[in-house]
Amino acid sequence: MAGTAAESWGSRLTGMVVIIAFLVMAASVYALEKENLDQKVTEGDETHYVMRLSNSQGQPGRVGHYHVWPDMKLGWKIVVGAIIGFFGAAFGSVGGVGGGGIFVPMLTLIIGFDQKSSTALSKFMIMGGAAATVFYNLRQRHPTLELPIIDYDLALLFQPMLVLGISIGVSFNVIFADWMITILLILIFMVMSTKAFLKGVETWKKETITKKEAALRLESNGVSNDQEVEVKPLPEGPSGGTRTEETKDSKRPEVSILENIYWKELGILVAVWVIILALQIGKNYTKTCSALYWVLNLLQIPVAAGVSLYEAVSLYKGRRVIASKGGADKKWRVHQLVLYCAGGIVAGIVGGLLGLGGGFILGPLFLEMGIPPQVSSATATFAMTFSSSMSVVEYYLLKRFPVPYALYFCAVAIIAAFVGQHVVTKVIAILGRASLIIFVLAGTIFVSAISLGGVGVARMVEKIEHKQRLGFENLCRY
Repeated sequence: MAGTAAESWGSRLTGMVVIIAFLVMAASVYALEKENLDQKVTEGDETHYVMRLSNSQGQPGRVGHYHVWPDMKLGWKIVVGAIIGFFGAAFGSVGGVGGGGIFVPMLTLIIGFDQKSSTALSKFMIMGGAAATVFYNLRQRHPTLELPIIDYDLALLFQPMLVLGISIGVSFNVIFADWMITILLILIFMVMSTKAFLKGVETWKKETITKKEAALRLESNGVSNDQEVEVKPLPEGPSGGTRTEETKDSKRPEVSILENIYWKELGILVAVWVIILALQIGKNYTKTCSALYWVLNLLQIPVAAGVSLYEAVSLYKGRRVIASKGGADKKWRVHQLVLYCAGGIVAGIVGGLLGLGGGFILGPLFLEMGIPPQVSSATATFAMTFSSSMSVVEYYLLKRFPVPYALYFCAVAIIAAFVGQHVVTKVIAILGRASLIIFVLAGTIFVSAISLGGVGVARMVEKIEHKQRLGFENLCRY
């Protein structure tokens, strides 16, 4: 009865969130229409663009940067964009990658925003989808162990480095030329999508063998075929692992959200987020490249590195473990921990640079570590919630996106995340194949590589034709 009551309460709360998201969408469209009427332009060209100035709070020493914000009415563009954004957020939430590789091309090619504004809006959508996914996952348990589906120790190792990388990536977004970003994106995404796909194939084969072995054991034990049996993967290391079967009667009871959260670890993660966000806000109100500007930038390093270093040392000495692996590989080597922390920074840099979720790097990395697909997706999304929300605050202070538009697409992402999580959870329960999450991850990364790479190449060709500057930009003059 307690489990049924908790499930009913959770379903009602989820329904309320979806209804609120719909209301936000409606309010955003209304606000957008009202804004367009108040700022109506008398030119007759249908493809007219509104040029807005982002002057970084009017601070001295910063050069204003013009952004292209389409003056749009509710029409086919916003509808098609919402549909693409919906599927991008649904698949992105399932794979734990956010969906930014689909959001940015949609916002640029269909809606008509400039690249930098599309990056900022993409982060807003990623934040909404990630927050909805985390809310959904707070009630979920590890597929086989008596643990939450979110691995908080894994998040402690990666999230501070991810947040630090985001701060670096946002600066690189200003400095790097488009062609540099495009080449980097295609190389990284192709490698990641290939590794994820191969991991999915490997997991699929293991699941097939396990299902056959389970059927043979049940047949030899005289278990009737009409008894529902669920095959779940145990956490496994990179070299493989074992499996277990559970009948429907042996399923664990539901637990409340309050019991499913590790409050100490969550408190540390929130503290890191607050401190680095405060440093970012303070930096925004200083003159670019001044002494105080660089001091505030450098202060982020000891905050982020200190938490990740503490977690890494605890793992190395055995005081803490990555419990979601089921106790496998308890002994960590120094070079492993260094590489994993570096992976967190790279994920953040890529996310801040391209307007993507760090899950494009973290997801495949967690799978290589032997983390189960469900836990990998949930933990990567959990970490992305912190990093994407920080980027949104930074971009908002820089006035890099129109708020009504951001709220509209954020609501689309929230609804899509709930739908995607619910559907995939049911499909995995029916088929008994968690490898579907890995294939969704690989497919999303591959599509993102093609879409973002195509947009980047087209923009690079256009700049070459117009003989525009293709070198580095000056951060101190932005």
